[in-house]
Amino acid sequence: MSKQEHWNAVYGARAEEALTWFEPTAELSLQLFDAFSDKSAKIIDVGGGASRFVDGLVARGAGPITVLDLSPEALETSKTRLGAMADTVNWVAADITEWTPPSQWDFWHDRAVFHFLTERDQRAAYFRALSAGLAPGGVAIIATFAPDGPEKCSNLPVQRWSSADLAVEAEAHQPGLLHLVEGRRHVHVTPKGNLQPFEVNIFKRAE
Repeated sequence: MSKQEHWNAVYGARAEEALTWFEPTAELSLQLFDAFSDKSAKIIDVGGGASRFVDGLVARGAGPITVLDLSPEALETSKTRLGAMADTVNWVAADITEWTPPSQWDFWHDRAVFHFLTERDQRAAYFRALSAGLAPGGVAIIATFAPDGPEKCSNLPVQRWSSADLAVEAEAHQPGLLHLVEGRRHVHVTPKGNLQPFEVNIFKRAE
């Protein structure tokens, strides 16, 4: 089964509200956007899928907004939910590790893609895309499972990261590209009430 088939099956098997990463509102992501960016920023939500982060951005009048996800099924969920407002968003079905950004964004948001990249060459490809797609002075939010977080998600292995280790990893792949502004611990509560510790990392690209 290909990666796209796997994620289409995940999204097709359960209602949006039953997915482990579901949030009725993307409160933390919106708080970070408000704190580190502004409504006129060009925004890309990497792995945005069925996330409701885009709903909050649209409600703020922010953008332009691009939502990228490996799963067309996930993107369709968001499009359907947004209705006519979906036409204001650029939707991209692509694998971030195989994608060449056609432009640059001021705000790069990744709530839970990077921790699925368990191979070094996958992480190298991710940071190449980020280097090409993040504008000078731009902000990148990269959230991953914390060192004490889950070892798997959706039956796939993950690699857990501390903020310090993620900063070292970024530097190894793209020296001098990113500066770690802040790392925050965040505990996500799944729809079943399970606790998932995350590290939420705010990076800034050099001017």
